[in-house]
This record gives sequence, structure tokens and C-alpha cells, in this order.
Amino acid sequence: MEIDKPTTIMCTVVAIDDTNLCYKVCSVCERALPHDKVSCKYCNFNNPCSITSSSKRLFRVLMSIATETKVFVVIMFDRAARVLFGCSADEFFDFAKTHPYAATTAGRALEGEMLTVTLSKPKNGNAQHLRVVSVVPLRSGFQPAIEIMRELYQVRSVS
Repeated sequence: MEIDKPTTIMCTVVAIDDTNLCYKVCSVCERALPHDKVSCKYCNFNNPCSITSSSKRLFRVLMSIATETKVFVVIMFDRAARVLFGCSADEFFDFAKTHPYAATTAGRALEGEMLTVTLSKPKNGNAQHLRVVSVVPLRSGFQPAIEIMRELYQVRSVS
């Protein structure tokens, strides 16, 4: 799908790539941190970026969506993904540590959901996929993935 300006469409979630739903960033400058590094070389924050105090995770979700005429792959970053997942990437990551199949379960829970999404061209010229900049679930009884998983795994919400 080729677009020149942000475009809003109705679609259905076909599949979500559950192999890598989030990535680690510096909590000061939000630049991506390599998996094996514990400090951010870009920001002026001189302390090591540890997982608990100075780094955080953000969603980066690759998913296939279908319109009435086409199926294609899009990428959804943190702000939009929080709508479907119902939590932060850190909270989801912590949940997944104690429930190993949580990512797969979340993907399956969201398959078939009808959405209104706004798509835009990637900001990075090398990017392959259109970017989801906003998402609105269309089903009146929609529950975010984390709520479905808490019910399924019988885990109480920590609020």
C-alpha cells in the first residue's frame, strides 16, 4: 500500500509477530539500547542505564492487517500498541517473564479484532513497513490483551 499522507482505514488483525514485541531504550533520551549494553552513549546521563532505574522498554509490534482488498504488514510503536495491549511494554515484559507464552497468547487474543488505524509513511527512509500512528478498536466489548491474559492466567491486576 502506497500512501503520501496519513491515511485512516478500517482493517482486521490477521497476525502479530510475537517473537520480539518490545525493545529497550534509555529512559532519558529514549534512544534504542543494544541488548548487550547497559549504558547509553548518547545522553548526558552519566550513570549506567540499568533495566530497573534508567532504561525502559517500548513496544515495537510487527503485524499483518487486512482491508477489504489487501493484506499487508505494518509496524506499530509504543503509543498505538498500548491501546491494544492495555499496559506499558515494561509491564507486559514483566508479565511475560512469569507466563512464558504470554506474547503468543496476546497475539492470538488480538487476531480477528477489527480496528480503525491511521497509517503513515515511515520516518526512516530505510524502513520497510507502513507505521500505525493511531488505533481504535471497533468492537464495543473490546478488552486489551493484558486484561484477557490476566483472566486466562487468573492474575489479579496490580493498580
